[in-house]
Amino acid sequence: MRAPKFLLAVPAWAWLTAFFILPVATVVYFSFGYKPGLFGTHATDVLSLDRYREALSPTFFTTFVNTLRIGILGTLICLLIGIPMAYWMAVKVSPRWRTLLLALVIVPFWTNFLVRTIGWQVILAPEGWLSGLLQSIGLRDAPLAILYTRPAVLLGVVYNYLPLMILPLFVAFDRVGPALREASKDLGADRLRTFLRVTLPMARPGMIAGILLVFIPLMGDYITAVVLGGARGNMVGQLVASQFQAAQNWALGSAMAVLLIVVIAGAVLAGGLLAWLVSWPVRHRTRLGLADLENIAVQERA
Repeated sequence: MRAPKFLLAVPAWAWLTAFFILPVATVVYFSFGYKPGLFGTHATDVLSLDRYREALSPTFFTTFVNTLRIGILGTLICLLIGIPMAYWMAVKVSPRWRTLLLALVIVPFWTNFLVRTIGWQVILAPEGWLSGLLQSIGLRDAPLAILYTRPAVLLGVVYNYLPLMILPLFVAFDRVGPALREASKDLGADRLRTFLRVTLPMARPGMIAGILLVFIPLMGDYITAVVLGGARGNMVGQLVASQFQAAQNWALGSAMAVLLIVVIAGAVLAGGLLAWLVSWPVRHRTRLGLADLENIAVQERA
């Protein structure tokens, strides 16, 4: 009990060091090496930046741009779907049904990620039941041709990562007490204005958490690209996996992985800075309004 307080964090730091810092440092070190011959995987006796130049060549750079486009668009779609869904679950649904709805949101995680993605491959196949249904009711006169395209990859990532957006948004909306919404209505605000000026700003931490939980793993996803995209849905994660497994070029794969980390960090920082600059005037007005609402809510409780 008299030990230094920082010892409580030692297990966490040891875990992060062993399973995050050291593996990432190893990948960074390998990225400066090269592939020694046909049967070698990596060598680091001569260090250079050649693998980064190779990874940024026009062939691979296009894949980086495509991955960033899918990551941003997929995250935005998850956000647009997740906000109304989470708000409905947290505010409109009776408390006795919320547990069931949360369980239904989590149900997809009970199944393996690969199995869920293969399920969409079966559904979107030209000879699948969805294609047959659309043709039988007259909405299409030819088999469905969405499989192995970028829209199929986008559909797959939204399906796989949407629960990671809904759950933190639900927690954020649930923490906005009804007293604040009632106080906003007492001041003359309608439902839409209450949502935009009170509920949504107070749910900002949940939105940030959901965006990070979706965008970061989505950028590194390669299973969805392989199963649903084929050659047309190529993503950086797929390239990294192919360099480590098929090509056995660990140096080039490591350079791609490091660049992917840099792209993700840069996109998160740029997005955060842009959101802060755009929302500063609104945040300043909202802060003043929420202070008045909290005072009214306290008075109503009293």
